[in-house]
Amino acid sequence: MNRTHAAPRRRTLELGHLGFLAALALLIFGLTFPIGRYITPTRGLGYALGITGGSMMLLLFLYSARKRFRWLAFLGPTARWFRFHMVLGVLGPLCILYHADFSLGATNSNVALFSMLTVAGSGLVGRYIYAHIHRGLYGQRVTVTELRERADGLRALSGTVGFLPELVGRLDDIEKRILSAGSRLPMLAPLKPAIIAPIALAARWRVRRYIRRQLRLAARTSPVVAAERKRLTRAACAYADRRISATGRLAGFQAYERLFSLWHALHLPLIFVLIAAGIVHVIAVSIF
Repeated sequence: MNRTHAAPRRRTLELGHLGFLAALALLIFGLTFPIGRYITPTRGLGYALGITGGSMMLLLFLYSARKRFRWLAFLGPTARWFRFHMVLGVLGPLCILYHADFSLGATNSNVALFSMLTVAGSGLVGRYIYAHIHRGLYGQRVTVTELRERADGLRALSGTVGFLPELVGRLDDIEKRILSAGSRLPMLAPLKPAIIAPIALAARWRVRRYIRRQLRLAARTSPVVAAERKRLTRAACAYADRRISATGRLAGFQAYERLFSLWHALHLPLIFVLIAAGIVHVIAVSIF
């Protein structure tokens, strides 16, 4: 990747991290500080926050509309609207939590609040799954072929760890174990990532221990290895980590695709439930 593309991506990621930390700080502040002394849901700033948060939740539909209807292309690229969708998905619930003083109220208010929290939680889960089947946060969708080619390319670099001849064989065995892990029943396929993760983590720990032990033994008889031991350890561990990570992603990719489809089928109805609960809440507040 050239510098002209790397720099904007790095700035985007940094801004994303700063935004997440700011939202987390505001959430912690609202939970710990008695904001109810200064903000009430029925008037002033508290009422405005409720209107703002509700409007943001409604604007979430713009991303879905932009993605489905080509005639909305004049609104801008889909990737930009996806960023907007994610920002609204954080700021909207945050405004409503401040509007509600982070506490429960009447029944209709509670239904709207829990509906919103469910949708927000579902969005965070979807964000996690999305990252496993796309390149970065706003990248294109990855394919199994790409992941397989990446794993094969890493295997072709085995010469970089020629100072540990048995390491490649160990990594080959680990990859076979990871790829065959999990049930072959279609209905249990979504559980595969949860099975692969601990296997890959344990394999990474065992390989790192093996590398350190072998190089420590080699250093006793080879002055060259003794002098370069730290560098060789870092290189071998990095190579092993990349291979195990690539194989783990390949093994769990189709499961994450299935999970994303299931999540999408659930997330959209939850948004409609949230809208209905919000409308009932607004009507109830207006009447009573």
